[in-house]
Amino acid sequence: MKFAGLLGLSCVLLFGPAARGIAQAPATATAGDNANDAQIQTNLTKTLNNKRFKGVTASVQDGMVTLKGTVDVYSDKEDADKRAHRVKNVKGVQNLVEIGGPVVEDATLRNKLAEKLVYDRVGYGTTAFNALTIAVKDGVVSLGGTAYGPVDRDSAVSLVSNYPGVKDVVDNINVAPVSPMDDRIRLAEARAIYGAPQLNKYALDPAKPIRITVVNGNVTLSGVVDSQSDKDIAGIRANGVGGVFKVVNNLQVAGAPAQNEK
Repeated sequence: MKFAGLLGLSCVLLFGPAARGIAQAPATATAGDNANDAQIQTNLTKTLNNKRFKGVTASVQDGMVTLKGTVDVYSDKEDADKRAHRVKNVKGVQNLVEIGGPVVEDATLRNKLAEKLVYDRVGYGTTAFNALTIAVKDGVVSLGGTAYGPVDRDSAVSLVSNYPGVKDVVDNINVAPVSPMDDRIRLAEARAIYGAPQLNKYALDPAKPIRITVVNGNVTLSGVVDSQSDKDIAGIRANGVGGVFKVVNNLQVAGAPAQNEK
């Protein structure tokens, strides 16, 4: 009889509603879940209470936040995203905010940003050691090249992110590693190159420096010079600095086809 009782219990367990394919009631949001979303919504309203986000709306479902609307510049979209992520109990953020403001032709936008970046960080002593590249497609700006340090990179990204007409920013800038040896080489290269009478003029205008990038003892020269003679002299002077493993002379001669020379 005991065996029959156990067998009967087993049958109940094995052939209950789930095993027979009877549909179970779907899980529904609890009062706690709804209260949590309501609190998140309240906190979102507070954190986005800024005139920069007046065109932004936020909705919450099961802890997931969706941002919609428009802002004036790309940096505001990024800031709204960061603020939403910091709200307590938020599980994730879908940022569908669009950039309003003027529509700027890619070529025009690139030229204006390039001009701004040339003078970025002037006065901090690192201008000649930053060699950045910029490309624009459909308002999306891609930054590349090498920055002397993280502050220089962050400054460039911030400048672009706050410029009207920029729809998105792709940061592919490499930061040169911290190295006392490289710092010594940078200063020695700057003295050697700008110390040449023919090249001193490139130290006077921050818009036309000879860029000196140093990574692990390897030196790359970039920028635009007035003549082939200036390029050749810069290469010779750069190669004369002690402790340098290799010099790549990528200086372009004004009016000449772009090319890289090692």
